[in-house]
Amino acid sequence: MENRVFNKQTKLSEHLASPSEASLGHLSELNGSRLSPHFTLGELCKTSVNSLDGNIPGQEEIENLKRLCPWLEELRKRYNERYNSLPLQGEMEEVTNQQNERPPLAPPVGGGNEEPIIISSGYRSPEVNRCVGGAHSSNHLTGCAVDIRCVGVEQAIRYAAILLDTADDWKQDFDELLIERNRKGRYWVHFAVRPPHEGNRRKVMMVST
Repeated sequence: MENRVFNKQTKLSEHLASPSEASLGHLSELNGSRLSPHFTLGELCKTSVNSLDGNIPGQEEIENLKRLCPWLEELRKRYNERYNSLPLQGEMEEVTNQQNERPPLAPPVGGGNEEPIIISSGYRSPEVNRCVGGAHSSNHLTGCAVDIRCVGVEQAIRYAAILLDTADDWKQDFDELLIERNRKGRYWVHFAVRPPHEGNRRKVMMVST
């Protein structure tokens, strides 16, 4: 499917829990633009910030998001092959807390009961990045980074290990692989891949925010 190019003046409310009526058409367009078999543009641009710019990426940012998708697809594939049937510590509590926060998911190709990869943050416009307290040089601004929701530290470590293995197997570098934890004890994996000409630093860290 060809990816649509979205006008920067398009207004989009990304509050997925209760999107405004005016934004539903544009949200549907983004969710309908598939970047890879299991990930849509809408998933990689969602935000709870009701910004004036709509958090709509340009074509360069869309290309950067597309560059991330093979990594996310491989993470999804390998995680389900290795861990899909294993329970995680704290899983039931986390699922209870997050069951109403999960975004609409792209249906898997061919069906099945595979566990999806949940993206909590992808592309951020400058306005959105300021509102959430992002770094001025954040890879989110260029569509080069995603934050992957995790059910506790075990899943975060497993995700990180798979991404490291993938980088080694593919002989490709990434820019950032961070296991992050906030004050509420929630974990996520921040993963970034820059275009080859910009250089990728293979930065691996554990971060408390």
